[in-house]
Amino acid sequence: MDALLNDANFWVAISFAIFVILAWRPLKKAMLTALDDRTERIRNDIDEAARLREEAQALLASYIRKQRDAAAEAEEILRHAKTEAKRFKDQAVADLENALVRREAQAMERIAQAEAQAIAEVRAFAVDLAIAATRRLLTDQASRGDLAARLIDDSIQVIGAKLH
Repeated sequence: MDALLNDANFWVAISFAIFVILAWRPLKKAMLTALDDRTERIRNDIDEAARLREEAQALLASYIRKQRDAAAEAEEILRHAKTEAKRFKDQAVADLENALVRREAQAMERIAQAEAQAIAEVRAFAVDLAIAATRRLLTDQASRGDLAARLIDDSIQVIGAKLH
């Protein structure tokens, strides 16, 4: 044992063992504290990640709902636009038909007016022609004398009868 006590390696080993025993508690405490801190930091990161994931899922659900609502609204707008377009088309067709009926009536009225005017002009021309022919005939026959006297007498009787 004397040799062991004089051996430098023995004393280095004893010193190392004492150093490890004395340093173990503070080192253990420091290592455990560091590990606990790291564990806490990892736990916080995991909790934060879970919270962010839940927020992301809620946000995704919200956007999906909004997208679905927007699609439904777009469908409603499209349906309404189709209904309005059909109504405008039907109204335009009805307005066109009414306009055509009015124009046809106006054309028929103009034709009737033109026809009436033509008939009136033909009658006036026929009357003028008949008056001219009668005047000429009367003038030719009135120059004979007795016809003129007879026409005057007949006219006086007709006027007398009409006045009474």
